[in-house]
Formats: sequence, structure tokens, C-alpha cells
Amino acid sequence: MTRTIEVSGLEKDFGRVRALDGLDLAVDAGEVHGFLGPNGSGKSTTLRILLGLIRASGGSATVLGLDPWTDAVRAHKDIAYVPGDVNLWPSLTGGEAIDLLTSLRGGADASLRARLIEDFDFDPRKKARSYSKGNRQKVALIAAFARRAELYVLDEPTSGLDPVMEAAFRGEIDRVKGEGATVLLSSHILSEVEELCDRVTIIRAGKTVETGTLTELRHLTRTTFRVTTLTEAAVMTAIEGVHDVRREADHLVFDADTDALRPVLQELAAIGVAGLTVSPPSLEELFLRHYGDELRTPEAVN
Repeated sequence: MTRTIEVSGLEKDFGRVRALDGLDLAVDAGEVHGFLGPNGSGKSTTLRILLGLIRASGGSATVLGLDPWTDAVRAHKDIAYVPGDVNLWPSLTGGEAIDLLTSLRGGADASLRARLIEDFDFDPRKKARSYSKGNRQKVALIAAFARRAELYVLDEPTSGLDPVMEAAFRGEIDRVKGEGATVLLSSHILSEVEELCDRVTIIRAGKTVETGTLTELRHLTRTTFRVTTLTEAAVMTAIEGVHDVRREADHLVFDADTDALRPVLQELAAIGVAGLTVSPPSLEELFLRHYGDELRTPEAVN
């Protein structure tokens, strides 16, 4: 499999603060890859290194087979970037800003530009100074998608968009993926990542803690069972790998490790049940297993 992005042992120090501490990241060509972590985990620092905006302190990184620091100009011809906080030239109209941004990559596809303006319900005639955060975000999204790229680097791209516009964004991700492009998506909207991404990398304190498909990541964690039965909780508690057994009215609810699934199902078949709901962990649950209380008191490193 060809790699669009390959990062190994990436390090970045800001004075005495280590923002990246040996981070690894591999993004395959043609995939949509989710890049997750709370504020201070090193996401933005990583993206800035991949875009050639800052230089790594150690480790290695290649983007489209190029060094993002020494070959930034060549790489950017095939990269579309959407930041999470878009700043525009206040005296330009939205349309002029779109044209200026796309000119850096050779100019917009006129038909794509027109369709995107309609799909994102955007008025390109107004001055940028009058735009809300959501409309500034639309400028960056339209500029990114109005010319085909090999790689789309999207940092919180739907920040400020309403649900209808988020749907338009998801449609564009499906389109560019269908055209063979690669997408690196950094987002705090976990449902968005869960819907769009082929694989996910979760980072913490500048290090990679998990990477893989959602199916692979779920295999490493617990599945929730909700069983309609009057059987005593002790029956399930006795099975190794079963956790948090509790009674909720006529339901027995518990979590089971992957290795415990077979004995759990065998026991349920033996006791007989009136109803059964099995819920694999959501991406949010996978994410929270790595952070817990840390998310309530994030420290901004980036």
C-alpha cells in the first residue's frame, strides 16, 4: 500500500515544552484518516510540520513522498488545507478570497467552484469583514474543494457550520475519496470521524496511543450487553472478563472484554433470555478510555 503520509518518531520542542514525543502516523493513499486528540495533544503541531510551516526537532516525516520542510513548495501544489480558524483579507469579497486561495494551487475549476458556492449556500459578493465564523469556514472549504488535490489536510473543518452545511461537507469528502484523493481529518466531532474515516489515529501527550480501523480498535475494548432476564447478576459476574454488572429493572447490563464474548454467549444461551441488545463501543467511548478526566482540564500545548 502506497503511503501518502509517513511519520516516524516525530519530535517537536518549544523551549522546555515537548509538544511531540516520538509520534508515529501512517496515512495510506486513497483513505480518509481520522486524527484525534484533545487540545494540547499535539495535533495542530503535527499538521503544521506536515504542511512545512514549522520544522520538527527530531524524527522523520514525508508527505506525498517529499520532505515537508525542504520540499514544501512542491508538496503544496498537490495539498489542499482547511484550518479550524480561518482569517481572511477584510477588504476582499468572499469570491475574491476563494480565487486568491485557489490561485496558489493553479486556480479553481470553474464548474466545481460554482456548484460548491451553491451547495454551501454561500454569498461570494460580500466583503470578508462581514462574514461570520461559519462563512469564513465556507470560504476555506470551497477553496479547498474547488480544485482537485492529492491530499486534503483538514483541521476542524466544520467548526462553525450548521448541520445542513456539515452534510454538504460530508458529501465532498465522499466525492474526493471516490476520485482517489487522500484525506487527513482532524476533528473533535467524533460522530463525523466515525461516519467518514477508514482508519483512525488517537494521540496523547505527543505520542500515538492507538491506530487502526474502528473494527480493530473496538476489538481491543469492551462490548456492552443489555439482557432481558430475571437471572441473578452473580451468574455473569463469575465469568472472567465481564465487568460492571448491574441490574436495571428487568434488564441485566454489563460490559465484556473481547476474549469473554464466547463464554458470555454460551452462558446466555444456557440461562435463556427474553431479549438481548449488544452494543459495540462508539468512537467516543474508545476515545474516553484513553483520556477520562484529562478532557475536563486540557492544557494547550499547541
